[in-house]
Amino acid sequence: MKTIAIYPNINKDESAQVMERIRSYFADKQDRVRIVMSRSIAEMFNCPEYGIDDLDNEPIDLGLSIGGDGTLLGVCRKLYTRKIPACGINIGRVGFLTDIELTELESRLDNLLNGEYQVVERTVISGSVLSQGNRRILGHAINDVVIGKGGLSRMLSLSMRIDDTMINDYKADGVIVSTATGSTAYSLSAGGPIVNPSVPALLITPICPHTLDARPMIIPDDEEVQIYIAAVHQDIQMTFDGQESFQLLPGDVVYIRKGKNPARIIKFGDKNYYDTLKSKLWGNSK
Repeated sequence: MKTIAIYPNINKDESAQVMERIRSYFADKQDRVRIVMSRSIAEMFNCPEYGIDDLDNEPIDLGLSIGGDGTLLGVCRKLYTRKIPACGINIGRVGFLTDIELTELESRLDNLLNGEYQVVERTVISGSVLSQGNRRILGHAINDVVIGKGGLSRMLSLSMRIDDTMINDYKADGVIVSTATGSTAYSLSAGGPIVNPSVPALLITPICPHTLDARPMIIPDDEEVQIYIAAVHQDIQMTFDGQESFQLLPGDVVYIRKGKNPARIIKFGDKNYYDTLKSKLWGNSK
């Protein structure tokens, strides 16, 4: 029997409708699959029979998110250390990572139930900070780690090294370090290149640099990026996938490198990465 954990975005009205379709689909398949959710979320969606008390430690075969790419990223971060794959149902705006559209929901649930899918591995990056003599890990990301100015702070003075080799000093609104998976997210908006997520690379993209020699870079994903924050700055933020944020202090040093474990994302064989690029980014699937 397969156990599927469901993670709906509680802030999207469409989640309730999708949850009802899922519940209806699995109603006569209880001998083949067990559906679980956090008890409080299950009760919120009127599915108390799915509720359990400790979802984070429950043995499951896969996670199923209901939302957009951000929801799926959050689920992947929950599950990647346990080597559990995740799949996303798209009710967001773009849905570049989520592989299930509402028009194909039941057929894709068939695929999941019958094991008719592929599991791809995506690089996870970890971010740590050396602050006041202590180094600690702050978090992990599947798309990107961003260092940026908060509120009303001025342009940042940053110094960057790669594997202890000095690269550049520059002034900018911040810097994005992304995986190839995240190349179509914030990095793309800041002028970074699109990189096929199967490429083992990290992208370094300055945000609005006030210099002509600060350009996006692509480096191997086994190298470490070190970013030094000038001691004069206040109100500096470090964010992970745009979902977790931490305050940095003047003079901090940030270290970003490939994590120990990859995220595992479910994809279906009839969907091509380049077709997805065309349909999601350029609105052209021809």
